[in-house]
Amino acid sequence: MAPTRNRTRWAGFLTVLVTAGSLIAVPSAQADDGRPTDLELLEKCDNGTKKCVFHPAGDVTIVPGKRENVGDRAWNCTQDQQTSSRTWEHTTGESNSLGVSLRTEVGTKAFGATFKVAFETSYRRTWSSSHTEGETTFIDVSPGEVGWVTVAPKTQRVSGTYELIFKDRFHGKRYWYVPFKAEGPAEGEPAVRSQQSRPMTEQERIEECQ
Repeated sequence: MAPTRNRTRWAGFLTVLVTAGSLIAVPSAQADDGRPTDLELLEKCDNGTKKCVFHPAGDVTIVPGKRENVGDRAWNCTQDQQTSSRTWEHTTGESNSLGVSLRTEVGTKAFGATFKVAFETSYRRTWSSSHTEGETTFIDVSPGEVGWVTVAPKTQRVSGTYELIFKDRFHGKRYWYVPFKAEGPAEGEPAVRSQQSRPMTEQERIEECQ
């Protein structure tokens, strides 16, 4: 009976070893299954994927951008109403939910080009990384006041999802989806211009009028 008991114990010991080996192997197999960052995924666009497309969702939205002061200020140190001309220029850039540029020093990143094609095809509008506009504006400034020009450029916003299908598994999966939002200059939509003025402070009078 002793040999039978020994064989039984040995079989049980082997079972424990196999089970323990399986438990040890699982973490290493799952180490590649963690989700990469959205940027890591998009950097793989056309660089290991067999499909990388952007699917816009909803309509494009046109909104006024941040209002900014442009050109030099006009100081009226006289006792009469003055009209001054100020030439200005303003450049509007693009931004997105990842906080990265869609461009490189030599061109457009692959996922940036994919976004641009999908945007222009879906909405029949142009997507630009930057847009510059400017003009000469005449400002009416009352005696003892300072005047300036403000500009709020029109921007276009869009959101959607990137679909990436990899040739080989990437972090354990072949299908990945990345939500994405972007905002850029709205071509053909002129900026909102306005004139502003206020009384000069005593310090400004000393610095600008003496």
